[in-house]
Amino acid sequence: MSALKNMPISFPGLFGDWSFNPDPIALHVGHGIYWYGIILAAAMLAGLTLAMKQAKHYGLTADNVLDFVLWAVPACILGSRIYYVVFYLDLYRTESGGLDWGRMIAIWDGGLAIYGTVIAGALTVLIYTRVKKLRFAAMTDLAVLGLLLGQIIGRWANFINREAFGGLTDLPWRMRLWVSAEQSIEVHPTFLYESLWNLAGLLLLLFVVSKGRRFDGENTWFYFLWYGLGRTWVEGLRTDSLYLFGWTFFGEPVRVSQALSLVMAAVAAFMLFYKIRIRKCTADGLLVNQLEAQRKLALEAEAEDSPTEELDADEILAEARSAPEDGERTAEPEQAETE
Repeated sequence: MSALKNMPISFPGLFGDWSFNPDPIALHVGHGIYWYGIILAAAMLAGLTLAMKQAKHYGLTADNVLDFVLWAVPACILGSRIYYVVFYLDLYRTESGGLDWGRMIAIWDGGLAIYGTVIAGALTVLIYTRVKKLRFAAMTDLAVLGLLLGQIIGRWANFINREAFGGLTDLPWRMRLWVSAEQSIEVHPTFLYESLWNLAGLLLLLFVVSKGRRFDGENTWFYFLWYGLGRTWVEGLRTDSLYLFGWTFFGEPVRVSQALSLVMAAVAAFMLFYKIRIRKCTADGLLVNQLEAQRKLALEAEAEDSPTEELDADEILAEARSAPEDGERTAEPEQAETE
């Protein structure tokens, strides 16, 4: 079921007859500048700003973030669109059964999948950190902060486009949409559910999880756990889900995104348990703490007038940033002998 994009949106249980009728096109220039694209651009910018401000807490720099974004933005847009088109391929067929390539690339009409973004983003981080010799898990811990903020804002693009809504409901916060000039439906505002869920997750990451991190990657696994649980719930309410080969679970059809979310949450929960309870990782292995220790050693060596050829602070920091996760191998500078 789809809603008309030129009809009002209202919340009758909260605001009575008051309605809002946003035009999906912000500026009617050329093919149009869509609110969808503007909101996603704002989401990316907000996520980038947050990541740059938080970079120093992960042993990284604002330049690392900017360099990474140049790689990640086109890759993530392409990945999210490809994922959506592949799993909703029937939407992009012509009457003769062929593929409508023009509609496939019409990203301004909506149609991005967050799991495509996550997959493309993870691959981009892997390649980028290998090329730049940075620690993969430290970069992903930082990246998920920006990703969550981007998701919080980006879901409002679905609101403007009257898409990604849930099933019928009579709850007080129900959203009324129009499917024809005479017929309306009152549904779960799932865009709002997911935005608020992600907001709670971001606050937990910023003020709880990241403050007590014991290993690089902890933010990342918490993100997958939190988002996986929330998406499992929200996906169960949506009406536009892709179903998995007609499979059922307790009489209900299995949704692709719901199944993927459950698997993701289960793997994340196991990894957190393994790292914290079994491996008993400590904050000493964090890249940011290793860099601080290296910096102190370099300062001590300089104070003792150690020869510069035996100890170069920039080389030490570069080596520490590229060291494996969890402090399995710490780049320890050779202590210069003092007279």
